[in-house]
Amino acid sequence: MDNTISGETYRANERPFKRARTEELDIIKENPNVQINHVEDLDSEEEERPVRTRNNKGPVKATDLYLDTINRAALDFDFEKVCSVCVSNINVYGCLVCGRYFQGRGPSSYAYAHSIHEDHHVFINLETGMVYVLPDNYPVSDPSLLDIVAVLSPKFTLKDIKQLDRPSHFTHSSFDLSNNSYIPGFIGLNNIKRHDHINVIIHMLLHVPPLRNFLLLYPSKLQQLPSAKQKHSELISRLSLLTRKLWSPRLFKSQVSPHEFLQEVNRASGGKWRLERQGDPAEFLGWLLNKVHADLGGTKKKNSSELRLETQLVSVRPDEGTNQRPEFNIDRDIKTNVSPFLYLAVDLPPPPLFQDSVEKNIIPQVSLASVLSKYDGYTTQEALGQLKRYKLQRLPPYIILHYKRFAKNNFVEEKNPTIINFPLRGIDFKDYLDASPNHPPTMYDLLSNVTHESVAGTTRDKLNTVWKIHLRTGGGGGDGERWFEIQDLIVREVRKEMIFLGESVLQVWQRRDAYEETIE
Repeated sequence: MDNTISGETYRANERPFKRARTEELDIIKENPNVQINHVEDLDSEEEERPVRTRNNKGPVKATDLYLDTINRAALDFDFEKVCSVCVSNINVYGCLVCGRYFQGRGPSSYAYAHSIHEDHHVFINLETGMVYVLPDNYPVSDPSLLDIVAVLSPKFTLKDIKQLDRPSHFTHSSFDLSNNSYIPGFIGLNNIKRHDHINVIIHMLLHVPPLRNFLLLYPSKLQQLPSAKQKHSELISRLSLLTRKLWSPRLFKSQVSPHEFLQEVNRASGGKWRLERQGDPAEFLGWLLNKVHADLGGTKKKNSSELRLETQLVSVRPDEGTNQRPEFNIDRDIKTNVSPFLYLAVDLPPPPLFQDSVEKNIIPQVSLASVLSKYDGYTTQEALGQLKRYKLQRLPPYIILHYKRFAKNNFVEEKNPTIINFPLRGIDFKDYLDASPNHPPTMYDLLSNVTHESVAGTTRDKLNTVWKIHLRTGGGGGDGERWFEIQDLIVREVRKEMIFLGESVLQVWQRRDAYEETIE
């Protein structure tokens, strides 16, 4: 049977026989002065030590590298980097023949034993990317291994990042080992159990250019921050690695598993966000953004977004009719509070209880402008004996809208199926803004759209819930604008006219002038 490994074709039964070297190890231990023509490190301790040559007469022979035994199809570096025997995450090596993880490479280590018992000899340090041959314990440096190192920990430069939002990025596909084409950044995320609500948030955030660029250059980008904010965060480190894999053009498989990142999310959240538990993507978005903000040394200082909230107690007058709506009274005290906002919560009108005679109200529809009127500074809302009205004071480069589709009562959690009609480009937020004339432009275009699907009905069905996301390819839209729909591992291009038909829950809107932002 023919096999293709490292770009070369060979027959499995014709592979050159590599003799075991355990006898030589015993000879050297008994006779330290003996000379043998290859390299090894006989130290039993697990720390990295300088590699010694047996006779110091030259480099290792090519026939001793065992590179023809590497099986790239078996390699998967997306999972937690822990030893498969002792479950330790210290000094872990990956076997490049079978893909399993083992601790250490000294004579008493699990990797050493695996190399002897299974005749697997090539291992990579999962932290440093150095490749070693066991049990001889000598390092290997060969150009044919660069693709494996690139999959283990992809690297990006400023030049690479500047190409991600250009049209040429989407016209040149990359290919995996199976010769399947994919577009870096628009690939599927594996749903290990029931975390598709987290997968859509990962896609949503990692397609926001400033955040994406920071994570692609992490930790070098972190060094540009003030020394007081240069703190190591395991959550951000794993999110950075996931970002680099998602946008890498050199993957072995045209998909990525967020398992390693989700394990850290579970730990950092105290078990609130788990792989097997379905949740609300809006709640996870709030937790993740606040956690990342805190880990990077962020404060509550007002910076890019401000919202004014005015409240007044409801006044009850006996002479008013029963149908009279309460209004703000300028003669009474009005409390005003200006604060930053993470996203704008948008209320949906309640769906009709009964369909009309021509069945046009089975799935009600409203325009985006009608639901955004909540922030015009005039529309009032009544809750808990208070009147409230909202007005935006300052807009950020990216606005997140959260459509509140789910409401809980004493019995069930109800879902509002109302469809939002919105354009993909050209939403002007100036009618909801009270700011100075020198405020940046207020025209926004849609960047991503998270939708919810479940069986028909007004009650939220968590067992049959499906979360999807629509992503726009870079660069400002236009006639050549392309949109992709991603549901876990399913990636397909969709017509932009069909995007508003889903039950949108979260959206990211990008300000027009953000297209021209350059990487510093």
